Amino acid sequence: MNAPESLPDAATLRAMKAQGRKLVMLTSYDASLTVHCENAGVDVLLVGDSLGMVIQGHDTTLPVTIEHMIYHCACVARARRRALLAVDMPYRSYETPEQAVANARRLLEEGGADMVKLEGGSAILPRLEALRDAGIRVCGHLGLLPQSVEELGGYKVQGRSSEDAERILADARALEAAGVEMIVLECIPAALGRRISESLAIPTIGIGAGPDCDGQVLVSYDLLGLTPGRRPRFSHDFLSEQPPGRGIADAIHAYVLAVREGRFPGPEHSFE
Repeated sequence: MNAPESLPDAATLRAMKAQGRKLVMLTSYDASLTVHCENAGVDVLLVGDSLGMVIQGHDTTLPVTIEHMIYHCACVARARRRALLAVDMPYRSYETPEQAVANARRLLEEGGADMVKLEGGSAILPRLEALRDAGIRVCGHLGLLPQSVEELGGYKVQGRSSEDAERILADARALEAAGVEMIVLECIPAALGRRISESLAIPTIGIGAGPDCDGQVLVSYDLLGLTPGRRPRFSHDFLSEQPPGRGIADAIHAYVLAVREGRFPGPEHSFE
């Protein structure tokens, strides 16, 4: 594994937010794509359980196992040089505090990750606190939760009612208090994304959560126009915009610049 000499700690991530420096996150599942992400200046590599859909061909992320995540995380870790490496804990891999810690340790020790990402709010606080107490860095995930898509009734925007918005905001504050270092906000109204971001000292990473989050994340296959069929509204094909003779590396670089300069996401990628 190629661990960088130094990685941004929680205090550094908070300082980046305070300075208004946008964090750029992108999914990667293999060594080759990781090299391009590193060269483009991506801050956080996310080995997402989205691999279940874009690589394995499933309709949801639910069939992905901890062994799948370890394998792909290790592939990324071998090529990673400087970016923070986060990895999703897959469905049913953190049902108890003990299971969460055991599987997170596998992702760090066997997969080479620096941080694990869990979906959920106040209901998973005991698991988050156990990870914190074990010295394991955590990224949260609120809003649309792909691992709970069946309970949510499909891939729908969350937090549109005042009651749901308040619940998501309360969950974000609870996650911050539990030691989570950053939170991915998926498919929520832009106004709620701004409100949550302004309420926290830790960075928010948006995906369909408006332009006012402290950073952005995309599924790399969406960014490169590889995902078949209809892609989410919040995605953008940066590769198709490249002039002749340019390719994947240029598309990733364009994404990084667009996020850093506040040009992505635009209104067309956001929800009201």
